[in-house]
Amino acid sequence: MRQIAMIPARYAATRFPAKLMQMLGNKTVIRHTYDNTVATGLFNEVVVVTDSDIIFDEITSNSGKAIMSKRNHESGTDRIAEAAADLNVDIIVNVQGDEPFVQKEPLEKLLACFNDDKVQVASLMQLLTDQKNIDDPNYVKVAVDRNNNALFFSRSVIPYPRSKDIAIHYYEHIGVYAFRKKALIDFTNWPMTPLESAEKIECLRYLEYGVPIKMVLTQYMGVEIDTPEDLVKAAKLL
Repeated sequence: MRQIAMIPARYAATRFPAKLMQMLGNKTVIRHTYDNTVATGLFNEVVVVTDSDIIFDEITSNSGKAIMSKRNHESGTDRIAEAAADLNVDIIVNVQGDEPFVQKEPLEKLLACFNDDKVQVASLMQLLTDQKNIDDPNYVKVAVDRNNNALFFSRSVIPYPRSKDIAIHYYEHIGVYAFRKKALIDFTNWPMTPLESAEKIECLRYLEYGVPIKMVLTQYMGVEIDTPEDLVKAAKLL
């Protein structure tokens, strides 16, 4: 199977504008994400897909590959689908541009899901243990069934701990997805759904259209850069 990684990279992020061009150590956030994705050695190609000349130049001037979006897009998934439509590819992995600590093992597990022909979409999750993060709407939570298929994604606390007598596992959804090409293109042909619009979580569109999402548990993916505070955490981790 031909496998590529695509990194959607929007310059004007709502919560932290220009976050991908912030310096983290001696490189920008987007270059850390790109370089670490390439370094996994898992992909036939790695491409940044962006609406920004600044990000495009940052990648291409450092020997990377980037594509400019032709249209405005509501989500990163829509953005990479436009770029992937004419490519010869079987599996596309969407690595978020604000994930500078990309590692090989989680992506390898994600790709292994597609050894099962029934899997169309897969994504990553990690255990949440800090109550502050569990309560934080910037941390998207996912509830799964016994086969690790997603039941729901929410910025709220799910499941709600009405019973205090049982141990509850909380999982953070990590915004790294993998798709068969058809599943990715289908996404862009469906209108945005009510739950997706309410939560601002794009993968809810798949669930609302009846497409299962296989979730892969990973131990640690580092810090996702959503806020200036996250950048400070990432600098300490680096």
